[in-house]
Amino acid sequence: MRDRYGAETERVYERAGFGAVVRRGGRPAIVIVDLSRGFTEEHFPAGSDLTDVVAATGQLIDAGRTAGIPVLFTTIAYTAAEADGSAVTWLEKAPGLRSLREGSPAVEIDPRLPMRPEDSLITKKGASAFFGTMVASTLVGLGCDTVLLCGATTSGCIRATAVDAVQSGFSVLVVRECVGDRAVGPHEANLFDIQAKYGDVIDLDDAVRYVGQSKPPRGSV
Repeated sequence: MRDRYGAETERVYERAGFGAVVRRGGRPAIVIVDLSRGFTEEHFPAGSDLTDVVAATGQLIDAGRTAGIPVLFTTIAYTAAEADGSAVTWLEKAPGLRSLREGSPAVEIDPRLPMRPEDSLITKKGASAFFGTMVASTLVGLGCDTVLLCGATTSGCIRATAVDAVQSGFSVLVVRECVGDRAVGPHEANLFDIQAKYGDVIDLDDAVRYVGQSKPPRGSV
């Protein structure tokens, strides 16, 4: 584990057997969780200024394109019935997310990201990109064995996605510069927990080198 959170805390976790290095597979995918305008622009109810996260994620996407690595985007979007009703329990806890309505600017992927028509865009209703979606089956179909996670927020959808990804059999790499939150405390605490239990938190330079050494997915030319 990295020397970022205090020597005693790290000793406790290491003694308990946490923080081992993740096996990196040869066929990764870049999964970009909810870098929609509703999260990356601070004037939206659930948003904050994630300009730096968007810029870093764009760099990783560009490196992935060169290597033929698949890129998957997710966005949270609710129908009017879902947003205004009581069927989605999460919205009772987080009513600010009711603004993420299908067809609204809030659910559009941040236009600063180099998204292409061939990229998968998967709509989700919960925190994890894997819950109730085609993300896992899409990755399996592509022959991917590792996910590089980018997106927002670190304490919410990134953490939930990291947990579900490793439980679905994928190695997890969270790119530090490519994830963000509304506050530093939850951001750092959840990066610590991911590093300890679910995946490796790596820097952008490491991620770019890794995708450059990787193989394209099955079916790619």
